[in-house]
Amino acid sequence: MSGHVVASDLVHTFGPVAALGGVSFEALPGQCLCIIGPTGCGKSTVLRILAGLIAPSAGTVTIDALAPSPRHPRGAYMPQADTLLPWRRALDNATLGAQIRGEQLPSATARARELFTRFGLEGFERAWPHELSGGMRQRVALLRTVIADLPVLLLDEPFGALDAITRNALQGWLADVLASTGRTSVLVTHDIDEALRLADQIVVMGARPGRVLATLAPPTARPRSASTITQPEFATLKREILRLLTPALQ
Repeated sequence: MSGHVVASDLVHTFGPVAALGGVSFEALPGQCLCIIGPTGCGKSTVLRILAGLIAPSAGTVTIDALAPSPRHPRGAYMPQADTLLPWRRALDNATLGAQIRGEQLPSATARARELFTRFGLEGFERAWPHELSGGMRQRVALLRTVIADLPVLLLDEPFGALDAITRNALQGWLADVLASTGRTSVLVTHDIDEALRLADQIVVMGARPGRVLATLAPPTARPRSASTITQPEFATLKREILRLLTPALQ
């Protein structure tokens, strides 16, 4: 499982609306690439193209030199909402992605059960989605994404709907998950601190039609704690990102 992602000059339109105006980036195997930008700049569209859910109007994207498609996805996509099925218990929801890819239920269940402790869900295997907290629902959704066993994790603001305290805790937890699995990930976020904490590369996008304003690298390697990103060199990088984003937000 490699996970080398290359996006070249991605352009996309929805009818008369130009969503992307030529987006290029590269994520090497094992890296976490964060895409940050204003609302409506096409961040989620990029993820859907990487997932093979839509084809770009122009440009190319490959994962391990292969173009993703609905029949042959190369990235496991986690949308903003957790999309847990209310009629399936937590463990059954976690196996869904693997089952869709053709894995037999006993095998998928065994693999998911093994990960429930690592994901902080031990004891909740038979809980219904409505019995779980928002943070736990997101962890079930990410577990479902991880055991799909695709080379790349495509995460669309996984913690955007959570309160600040829960979001901070889950950022640290996600950093550990990414480090332990070694999986390439492309993470869309509005949260600069989240990008600083998790990313190997930060792709800053401008307003629609989305384009790359800069690709920046945090000054130290992962993993990073919440206190790490308060250091002066991170504050300098945060100011640069805000400077890039400010014209787009006006």
